[in-house]
Amino acid sequence: MRSREVVFLRCPILLADMNSFYASVHQAMDPLLRGKPVIVGGDPDKRHGIVLAASIEAKIHGVKTGMTVWEAGDICPQAVFIKPAHRHYVNFSSRIIGIMKEFSPLVEPFSIDEAFIDVSGCEQIYGFSLEIARKLKSRIKKEAGVSCSIGVGPNKLLAKMAAGMQKPDGLTLLDFPDVPVKMWPLPVRKLFGVGNRLEKRLQDLNIHTIGELARYPLPVLQKRFGMIGHVLHLSANGIDYSPVSPHSLKQVKSVGHQITLPRDYRGYHDLKVVLLELCEIVCRRVRLGGYAGKTVHLTLKDAQFVWLCRTRTMPRPTTSTNEVYRAAVELLHLYWPSWKPVRMVGVSLSGLVRNTAEQMDLFGDVEKARRLHHACDHIKNRFGEQSILKAVSLTPESILYERKDSLRHGQPS
Repeated sequence: MRSREVVFLRCPILLADMNSFYASVHQAMDPLLRGKPVIVGGDPDKRHGIVLAASIEAKIHGVKTGMTVWEAGDICPQAVFIKPAHRHYVNFSSRIIGIMKEFSPLVEPFSIDEAFIDVSGCEQIYGFSLEIARKLKSRIKKEAGVSCSIGVGPNKLLAKMAAGMQKPDGLTLLDFPDVPVKMWPLPVRKLFGVGNRLEKRLQDLNIHTIGELARYPLPVLQKRFGMIGHVLHLSANGIDYSPVSPHSLKQVKSVGHQITLPRDYRGYHDLKVVLLELCEIVCRRVRLGGYAGKTVHLTLKDAQFVWLCRTRTMPRPTTSTNEVYRAAVELLHLYWPSWKPVRMVGVSLSGLVRNTAEQMDLFGDVEKARRLHHACDHIKNRFGEQSILKAVSLTPESILYERKDSLRHGQPS
């Protein structure tokens, strides 16, 4: 068997990772922004907010995701600052997934700017793995105007690791024989699934590289980390048995939405506005899916990137925005001091069941809420998400405020 065929049979998994996605979307939409350093984030004139995304040109000057906009402005004074427009990012992501599905039906979205594709059996139509990767990169660039880095490997883990090895606009093959040479010398934090806290716990065991983790005694890892220790051992050795599943999003366990704020929010008043809008988004998605949920999850991240996640289980499954919002606010007051700044906030609803029955109440409040939600959903389905809003969405604290403000001035959002 020819070597190219061997590589294809062993490495049929691709991971396409869009480069500087948010900023690239704006550059694709506005030709005047192409070639310029573009930063998506807060307001530099008010000197608050953080960088959500930076174009390749901005990154060359040292701009990084997560730094404050005033710091980014000092590093790159010629940068063009743009407010985030999430609906455009979702639209571009959907278009890119559509392009990938023309190569293979086995496409699994991993995030808004990443997706796996299994091209097993496609060699007679599109060629071998690397040829398919080149064609995919070309089509995404031509049809969506966004560049991407693609990793090719025998499984999802190695494809994911490969995609991060050459950015931007890279194409990297990572096969099993490459693991000791290309992967083991990397710091352990570079291994997919290892965050800051886990890295510190591994360093306590004198594990600093992926290779040291791969060679570490498995029984010790299992005793220290349980099942996660076994997964870490397999991952460090390049082993991953999970298939590319196009139906992964259909196996709904929870529905959630989170957003990095354009500035640090302080005080309960501002946060409650964001929470209400997030609860509205989450509950609408739950209703559209035909579900009802019972457990509310509130996730917060502060300016030092310290996470907090707390949950509250309600007496019965619900699709009501007000009920989910009340539970989220209670969690906020219980576990987050009002003085502490918030950089990221998320709400999700789990414990999902099919919404086939509804427990009525004595005074008909549940029925009134159901009819109100049904009417609002019907209007949004017909005229768009922004066709009907809560009054708080017209305030400056709203996460949708900038989009509506640009529409008021006759500019595209």
